[in-house]
Amino acid sequence: MFHLNYRMFWKLASEMCLLAWLAGFALPAAASETSATDFIDQAFNEQPQAKTLWLTADLRAQISRDLNYDFHQMRVRYWRSGVRSAWILEEVGKEQPITLGVVIDGDAIDELRVLAYRESRGGEIQQGYFTRQFHGAVLEGEGRKARLSNSIDGITGATLSVRAAQKVAKLALFLHAHTQQHG
Repeated sequence: MFHLNYRMFWKLASEMCLLAWLAGFALPAAASETSATDFIDQAFNEQPQAKTLWLTADLRAQISRDLNYDFHQMRVRYWRSGVRSAWILEEVGKEQPITLGVVIDGDAIDELRVLAYRESRGGEIQQGYFTRQFHGAVLEGEGRKARLSNSIDGITGATLSVRAAQKVAKLALFLHAHTQQHG
């Protein structure tokens, strides 16, 4: 028969607690991630056309000026069918990139979804009660006064993640409008 002495018991118990603690950090992130393919498939009734928007220096300067956002990418991939488009963009929250999918129908956000959340705090932005606030939002104003039409409530402890979601929403609306005007 196996006999567990006091010292072995506490060592085993502490190792089990450490494993449980580590699993608590890993499981929620993996369970909440949505693949880009799944997101695109759910956003459209038919297979959308994948497109690439090349960001010229002038367009990046306009994004910087109008949205107060330094966007350094050279190109952005998006999907469009008619007046509906889907964008998968990343923005850093506090320290890690947050991958968000934004579906725009007409000129308004139809859906904003967190596809991958990598921060250690602020994961509440993945919840429906937060993301639903973006539904129907349009970009109002011009230049530095451009803002979302919907008021977005913050989340205590997730301020930088909330700001990242707002930046991505504004950028997706801006890029969608640009592609509608310029083909």
